[in-house]
Amino acid sequence: MFVKVNSATLVGVDAMPVAVEATVSAGIGMYLVGLPDSAVKESQDRIRSAFENCGLRMPGKRLVVNLAPADVRKEGSAFDLPIAVAILAASEQIGADVLKDYVVVGELSLDGAVKPVKGVLSVAIEAHKRGYRGVIVPAGNVEEAAVVEGLDVIGVGDMAQAARFLNGELSIEPAAFSMPAHDGEVPYPEDFSDVKGQAHVKRALEIAAAGGHNIIMIGAPGSGKTMLARRMPGIMPPMSLEEALESTKIHSVAGKAGSQRGLLMQRPFRAPHHLTSQVALIGGGSNPQPGEVSLAHNGILFLDELPEFGRSVLEVLRQPMEEKGIRISRAKYSVEYPANFTLVASMNPCPCGYYNHPTKECVCGGGAVFKYLNRISGPLMDRIDLHIEVVPVAVSEISAAASGGESSAQIRRRVMAARDVQALRFGDCEGVYTNAMMNSRMLRRFCILSPECSELLNVAMERLSLSARAYDRIVKVARTIADLSSEPEILPAHIAEAINYRSLDRESWGR
Repeated sequence: MFVKVNSATLVGVDAMPVAVEATVSAGIGMYLVGLPDSAVKESQDRIRSAFENCGLRMPGKRLVVNLAPADVRKEGSAFDLPIAVAILAASEQIGADVLKDYVVVGELSLDGAVKPVKGVLSVAIEAHKRGYRGVIVPAGNVEEAAVVEGLDVIGVGDMAQAARFLNGELSIEPAAFSMPAHDGEVPYPEDFSDVKGQAHVKRALEIAAAGGHNIIMIGAPGSGKTMLARRMPGIMPPMSLEEALESTKIHSVAGKAGSQRGLLMQRPFRAPHHLTSQVALIGGGSNPQPGEVSLAHNGILFLDELPEFGRSVLEVLRQPMEEKGIRISRAKYSVEYPANFTLVASMNPCPCGYYNHPTKECVCGGGAVFKYLNRISGPLMDRIDLHIEVVPVAVSEISAAASGGESSAQIRRRVMAARDVQALRFGDCEGVYTNAMMNSRMLRRFCILSPECSELLNVAMERLSLSARAYDRIVKVARTIADLSSEPEILPAHIAEAINYRSLDRESWGR
C-alpha cells in the first residue's frame, strides 16, 4: 500500500514542504531514500525501538520510504515521527485518510516518546499558508506552534498516542494561544534608575532606542558602559505581533531556550564574547544556523570590549548593518537570515584604559592610543551613528543617597512617542520602521534642512572630514532628536546635538 505524509524541512528560517512517501511490497528490509543525512538515516533504529516499546509492529515486508523532493538534502531528527506515521499507514495499522489534513514533525525516543524539535513555528506558518487543517507536533512544541491562528495544533507525547489520534480512537483538543496583554510597560529586571550620573550617556541611549541607531560608548574601566548597555532593552518599545513572530521563528530554528514557551515578547539582547568566531556571529556552518546578528533581530547586539574582537570578525558586520539581513551562499544552496538589530558597542580608549581620564594618568606609549583605536576600521566606525564618551562618575555622586534619576519606564514612554511619529511617517514605506532605516531618497523626502542647518552641517563636514555616509547618519540622528522633541522640522539645535555625537571623528582623539 502506498501512503503520503506531509512534513517539512528548514531552509534558513522558513520551512519547505516535504512529502514522506511509504510503500510496502513483497520482500524484506527497509530502504530510506530522498537524500537523507545521517540523522535521518538513523531514524530507522529509533523507529524500530519505539514501535516495540509502544506495542506497534514493523511490517515484515519490503518497506521503501522516500522523502520528496529527492534533490533537496533532508537534515535533522524531525522526520522520525512522519516516517513512523507513514509506516503505520502503509502497513494498514492506522487509517490514511486523515493524513492529508495534517503536517507532521517530531523526534522519537527509543521508548516511543516524542521529543521537541527545532523550527516548529516555521513549520506551522508554512502549514497555515498552504491551507492544511493542522499540525501534529511534540507536546513540548505546542505553545510555540499555537501562536499561528486558524490552525489545529495537536500535541502528542508518544508514538502510541499519535497512532490512536490518527485512528480516531483518541480525541486531543487543539492547543489554544492567547496573546499576552500589555500596556506598553514591558517588565525588565535592570532599570536606568539604578545608574547615578551619566545624564549625557542616557540621553544618547534614548536617541539610539528611539531611532534604531547604532551607538558606541568609549570610556575608562568602571565608568558604567556595560551597566548602561544592559539597561537599554528596558527603554525599547514593545515588539509588535509581526516582530514577535519574526524573532520567535529565528530562535525556534536555532533551538534556543525559550522558543518552546510561545511568543517572545521581550526584545532580544545578545552579548557574544569577544572570542566569538565569524560563523557564530554571522551564521552558517556545515549545517546552516542563524548567528548572533540574526538572534538579535528586532533587538540589541551588544559587543563589549569592541577592539578585542578579531578584525575579520568585526568586518563581517558591515554588510548586515547596512542591509539588515545576511545571505549565506554555498555551492548547492543559499539561505537568508534577517538581521535588523541595533548595535550597542563599548570600548576602552586605550590599552591601559585611562586616556582622557579626569584623575588617572594614561601610561600608554606614543601612538598606542591611535593604534588601539585603529583596531576598529574606519568603514565600520562610519556605520555607527552615535559616538559617546563615558566619563567616570565622581565618588560623591556614587555614594549619594538619592536615586539615579529617571526610570526606564519614563524614558520608554518618550521613546514610544517618537516611534509612533515614525510609524506615521513611514506608513507607506514597506519594511521601514525607524529613522535609521531611511535610504537617501527618504532623507530627501522626510529630512528637508533649512539653510541654517545645511550651513552648520557643511562646516562640520569640512572640519571633521566626514564621509557622505556620516553626513546621512547625522541627519537621521537629528531627525530622531526632533521627533523626541515633538518638532515637525529639523532645527539647527538638533543638527548641533547630532554632530556632537561624533566624538571619535575628531582629530583630538588618539593624537
